[in-house]
Amino acid sequence: MGPEASATELLAALASGATSALALTEAALARIRAVDGHLGAWLRTDEASALETAARIDRRRELGQPLGPLAGLPVGVKDMICTRGMETTASSRILEGFVPPYDATVVERLRAADAIVLGKLAMDEFAMGSSSERSLRGPVRNPWDLERVPGGSSGGSAVALASGTCPLTLGTDTGGSIRQPAAFCGVAGLKPTYGRVSRQGVIAYASSLDQVGPMARSVRDLALLLQVIAGHDPRDATSLPDPVPDYQAVLDRPVDGLRVGVPAEYFQEGLDPAVELAVRAAEDTLRGEGAVLVPVSLPHTRYAIAAYYLIATAEASSNLARYDGVRYGHRTAEPTGDIDTLYSRTRAEGFGPEVKRRIILGTFALSSGYYDAYYLRAQKVRTLVRRDFAQAFERCDVICGPTSPVGPWRIGERSGDPLAMYLTDIYTVPANLAGLPCLSVPCGVDSSGMPVGLQLIGPPLGEATLLGAAHAFERATGHAARRPPEVHP
Repeated sequence: MGPEASATELLAALASGATSALALTEAALARIRAVDGHLGAWLRTDEASALETAARIDRRRELGQPLGPLAGLPVGVKDMICTRGMETTASSRILEGFVPPYDATVVERLRAADAIVLGKLAMDEFAMGSSSERSLRGPVRNPWDLERVPGGSSGGSAVALASGTCPLTLGTDTGGSIRQPAAFCGVAGLKPTYGRVSRQGVIAYASSLDQVGPMARSVRDLALLLQVIAGHDPRDATSLPDPVPDYQAVLDRPVDGLRVGVPAEYFQEGLDPAVELAVRAAEDTLRGEGAVLVPVSLPHTRYAIAAYYLIATAEASSNLARYDGVRYGHRTAEPTGDIDTLYSRTRAEGFGPEVKRRIILGTFALSSGYYDAYYLRAQKVRTLVRRDFAQAFERCDVICGPTSPVGPWRIGERSGDPLAMYLTDIYTVPANLAGLPCLSVPCGVDSSGMPVGLQLIGPPLGEATLLGAAHAFERATGHAARRPPEVHP
């Protein structure tokens, strides 16, 4: 049994002695060497440390010592998340060579659970993108079709799962960056409630929107990983103090009577007919499992993209100001006459075109004379979006709809049209604006045979309900068991 199996299956095999942490880690690293040259999901691996950790876990198991809940499982970490002693770049040239002296809280919790951190996963630079075409080492490719994008920005995290190189990964989600690649690659991904998972040690893009979340090949595995990384962290001022429920225990609860809201605004112009067909079939499946479909309205959805791309870019322009060529990361080699020239040349060389675009947009939105007209107004829209969800959840327990209005497009197809790229986030950004938990699970295929994702959105701290509904859907269908063809160049 290798890394292409589910985390739950692998834990059982490890406990029974059918495999070992060392054998599993060696198999994962061999699989990465065999297929990732065609995919680009892994930016770097730490083979020596991973093998040493695996051998240590096997010795502890032999001695009967207590082990953590992920003991012996290889895990991939998005390059947005700091790892002690391992280069962390956010897929950007400006951070090349940066080796953090500490682990992010979520990585600390992985290590405390005896997971084996294999390495860092590719992404759109600074998590700014929906296609993973702007990764440090070039575009990441979808294992279902190497000519198509895997979604973004956590594309490497989704591809690593879909291609069978590891059973669990971490992603980050600012406007859909876990859910959209999960949908495009036929895996599962969950964005927790804002504050449910610590952001300490996570490179900031838009601090009021960013969240770390689990990605896996099954809902049960999502629950397993969320259980480890969720919980209060005093080092993160936005971390919630609420206790963490037992997510595994609630998975098998029946969904009889569960009220599933269906927003009309998520089924309008721009939605690919094949995507709609798959999502409507998913609604029928949930109804067949005993859920009750309830029409709801989210009237300010139409304004969410505009509000998001003002708030997110404004926060990015502030957060990315720290990259100046003075303390760490890239520094221009050109002779410089003054500090302003040093800054401008370093940033011109270090940031890619999309990052520059968003910094400029955000700086403009915050500039004197435009703050009230743009940024302040966007925050007011954010309040209205949050109010829409609060009113909808008075009538339902979860909301369902498409994760993305379209399936994976061909690499390069939308690169010259930023607006077209931004509009693919239309169904994912509202939950980030409202700070709500949401997940994506596979629910079918589009007209090209590419995976389609069903998105479920819950009220604040509603992860348990979401996981239960998604697990019921997954059991009733065979979508989660589908795997891409073997990867060939």
